[in-house]
Amino acid sequence: MSDAIKHECGIAMVRLLKPLQYYKDKYGSAFYGLNKMYLLMEKQHNRGQDGAGLASIKFNVAPGTRYISRIRSNADQPIQDIFAQINGRLNDLNEEFPEKIEDVNWQVNNAPYIGNLYLGHVRYGTFGKNSIESVHPFLRQSNWMHKSLIVAGNFNMTNSKRLFNDLVEIGQHPKEMTDTVTVMEKIGHFIDDEVAKLYKKIKEERGVNKKDASPLIEEHINIKKVLKRSAKNWDGGYAIAGLLGHGDSFVLRDPAGIRPAFYYKDDEIVVVASERPVIQTVFNIQIKDVKEIDPGCALIIKRNGKITMNKIIEPLPKKSCSFERIYFSRGSDADIYNERKKLGKLVFPEILKRIKNDLKNTVFSFIPNTAETSFYGMREAAEDFLNLQKTKAILNGRGTLSAEQVTEILSARPRIEKLAIKDAKLRTFIADDNSRDDLVAHVYDVTYGIVKPKDNLVVIDDSIVRGTTLKKSIIKILDRLHPKKIIIVSSAPQIRYPDCYGIDMARMGDFIAFRAALELLKDTNQYHIVEEVYNKCKEMQPLEDAEISNAVKEIYQPFTNEQISNKIAEMLKTPEINSEVEIIFQTVENLHIACPNHLGDWYFTGDYPTPGGNRVVNDSFINFYEGNKGRAY
Repeated sequence: MSDAIKHECGIAMVRLLKPLQYYKDKYGSAFYGLNKMYLLMEKQHNRGQDGAGLASIKFNVAPGTRYISRIRSNADQPIQDIFAQINGRLNDLNEEFPEKIEDVNWQVNNAPYIGNLYLGHVRYGTFGKNSIESVHPFLRQSNWMHKSLIVAGNFNMTNSKRLFNDLVEIGQHPKEMTDTVTVMEKIGHFIDDEVAKLYKKIKEERGVNKKDASPLIEEHINIKKVLKRSAKNWDGGYAIAGLLGHGDSFVLRDPAGIRPAFYYKDDEIVVVASERPVIQTVFNIQIKDVKEIDPGCALIIKRNGKITMNKIIEPLPKKSCSFERIYFSRGSDADIYNERKKLGKLVFPEILKRIKNDLKNTVFSFIPNTAETSFYGMREAAEDFLNLQKTKAILNGRGTLSAEQVTEILSARPRIEKLAIKDAKLRTFIADDNSRDDLVAHVYDVTYGIVKPKDNLVVIDDSIVRGTTLKKSIIKILDRLHPKKIIIVSSAPQIRYPDCYGIDMARMGDFIAFRAALELLKDTNQYHIVEEVYNKCKEMQPLEDAEISNAVKEIYQPFTNEQISNKIAEMLKTPEINSEVEIIFQTVENLHIACPNHLGDWYFTGDYPTPGGNRVVNDSFINFYEGNKGRAY
């Protein structure tokens, strides 16, 4: 994607269902779970490179033995950093006690991070925060194992302030107003309540003391009930994983299925990750063996190894994030790969219109690197079109064509070239705006000598968010090739609205589609609509979330998609650009055809899947109107 956007986050959980000696005997190492966690996290580094964390829990250790280990890093390469530290600790022990290398029981009691249950997390730092305190997993520690809680997630709550106030109302004093702390403390509160009620019941029925009650509490604690009570007022997109100190664990997914969560289980292991191919690769299993956690449901794994899928919240219409398919998730997933190719194919008819079916004088390329798959789809569509033309030409010859003429017809190919090359090592480190703009213009290199002055140049990108890199770099370097026309194709529709469920797209003024709509309102003497929308947003602020509608849609209503696309092209073409510049966006209808199981499209349509989304978009517009650079959530 030319305009990089950040996404939070990736989770990985491993629960070993056999004693550690089993993995030592079968796989040659008691570090089997730890090794798998490294692979699961490293294979998801695309989901977050600003921070990483890992927590482990040991079973069956004596009081006084550390049973929870946690490590977090916000170093430049955080995954490598945490595992280098872990390996360093383990290697030091091996050097100090070489005779214990094969002794699993000794390792369990003396070595950190060798456990039965693991939770890992990778993240991008959003909201300008990337301190070590912002890195998951978070820990709520207690001297009672069943009250200790570890939480990590890929999520964002739209109503964090309300959830925070709910905690204050029940007498708590949360240390931060972040959704992670709020969610953890909410779950922790209901764990405490469940434990207190269980102890009272066990004491009355069996007359046991607190020490003897602890294992009974651990056995009977109702995680489903705890999650039902905790998540009652949550509004957002989430896949939240939690570990209780005694060994119960869970992963809860939001009721609209916005954020992804996949799992695999057999008689040895249960594993959860944010992406399906990661599990396939790490455990060498078939695609059919990896399942989705159902929306509104929690995968709960009890300490005794019992695994259940439990409905926690009534599911909403499924609106899984389409940006996962367009950009964020790894393209090694078979379905995602085919969906991205289809996005390229479906946008091709509009390309044909713009180039007037002239494939002979058109060069096709892509903006590296993630747009490459949709480029393959665009290429296949061009080949299909050309094959139809070849067939027609041969049939029209009615058997009179010579071998040379047939060969000439068959030799026609779409002109496919790799033109833009990203300089991965170039960093725009200079703060001065003029100098920075000059450096940005050199982030991409270009291949010379291929494009002719009469050629159309068609270049596909994943999506266009701000348009900054296109304007300051890509279009400028493509213009150096002197094509007649530059056509930038977005495999995604126009991004018009902020995301509030985990993607770092928060400010209305950042979106070039929004800025283009404002310019069109000025051009057509309709800018009064901006103030009218602002007033409507302000009027709705005191209402409950369920009563709020998306007033910002009115900004776009006077204009067609093509009008906004043309205005974007006009805004991206600077005076020194000699070529014509056109922009083509995917339609929402074609997006749904390509990704039929991932219909989350609120950033394109403004149709938010939860009530809190409408509050966020209106508040984001208010911030824009008032010149407030803050976020609406």
